[in-house]
Amino acid sequence: MSPPAFHIGPYRIDPPVLLAPMAGVTDKPFRQLCKRLGAGLAVSEMTISDPRFWKTEKSLRRMDHDGEPAPISVQIAGTEPQQLAEAARYNVDHGAQIIDINMGCPAKKVCNAWAGSALMRDEPMVARILEAVVKAVAAPVTLKIRTGWDCDHRNGPAIARIAEDCGIAALAVHGRTRDQQYTGVAEYDTIGEIKAALRIPVIANGDIDSPQQAAYVLRKTGADAVMIGRAAQGRPWIFREVAHHLATGETLAPPPLQEIRDLLLGHLQALHAFYGEPQGVRIARKHLGWYAKDRPEHTEALRTSFRAVVNRAENADAQIALTRDYFDALIAGTLPGWPIAA
Repeated sequence: MSPPAFHIGPYRIDPPVLLAPMAGVTDKPFRQLCKRLGAGLAVSEMTISDPRFWKTEKSLRRMDHDGEPAPISVQIAGTEPQQLAEAARYNVDHGAQIIDINMGCPAKKVCNAWAGSALMRDEPMVARILEAVVKAVAAPVTLKIRTGWDCDHRNGPAIARIAEDCGIAALAVHGRTRDQQYTGVAEYDTIGEIKAALRIPVIANGDIDSPQQAAYVLRKTGADAVMIGRAAQGRPWIFREVAHHLATGETLAPPPLQEIRDLLLGHLQALHAFYGEPQGVRIARKHLGWYAKDRPEHTEALRTSFRAVVNRAENADAQIALTRDYFDALIAGTLPGWPIAA
C-alpha cells in the first residue's frame, strides 16, 4: 500500500512520488509535464545563490514559475550562509513556496566551489547555512544530501540530525556518496538509518526506476516518499505508474504509442514556446533521444536514424513534423520515410 500523503510545511504532497531536481532537465516545461502525469512535487533545477547572476537569461528562465501548479519548490546552491539566505528571500519573492538547499550535487564544477555535496565535509558550515536560510524565509525549507562524502565518511546521519535541529521541513537523501557520482548501485541502509532517527519526512532517492523498485525502497527504508530523477527522462509517465502501484499493488500497462507521441509533441511545443528558436530546438534534442530509448518498438537502427534525422532539424516546425511522422509510422507498423541505419 502507498504511504500516506505527507506535508512539507502547509503543503500536502500527494502522491508521495517526487521529481528530483536535475540541472538542465527539470525546467518549467518538464516540471509541468511530470506534475500533470502524477508527480506530487517537482523541484526546480538548481539556481545559483550569487546575486550577480540572477538577471542572466538562464537564471531568469530558471526562476520563471508563472502558471506552474503549486507547490512551487525551488532549489538553491551556494556556499555562503548569508548569500544563500538572500537567495531564498529573492526566490520566495518571485514565486517559490518551498526552498530546497542543494547539498547533494556531485558535479565537479559544483563541488570544486565547495557547494553541493562538498558541503557535507564541513558540518559546522552546514549548520550555519541551514540556520541562515530557515531564519530568512517563512516558507518551508528542505534539504537534499547524499549518504556522505565517500565510503569512509558516510556522515549522512549526522547531517540529517543537524538539519532537523535547524528546522529543515523535509530531507531528501540520495543513496550514494559524493565520490560515487552516479556509478555503482544505490544503497538504502543509510537512508533507513536516517529515517529511523528523524521526526521530519525523509525522501529516498537513487536508482528508483520502476514501480516495484519504488515499493521496495519504501519498505526497505521506511521513508515517507520516493524521489525519481534519471528514470523520468523520456518516461515522465513513471510518476503515475509508481503512484498507481503504491496505491493498488497493480501494474499499469505501458502507455500506447499514440499517447507517447502526443505527450512528446506537447513537450516539444512547450519547449519551443518557453525557450524560443533556435534554443528550444536544441534543448529538445536530448529529450527526443530519451523518449526513443529503451522502447520495444525502437530497434537500435531506428533509434540511430531517428536521432540523426531529428537532430538535423533547425526549426520547430521541422522538428515537430519529423517526430510526428516517425511515431505515426511506428503506430502504423511501417518504417519511417528516411534511410534506416545499418
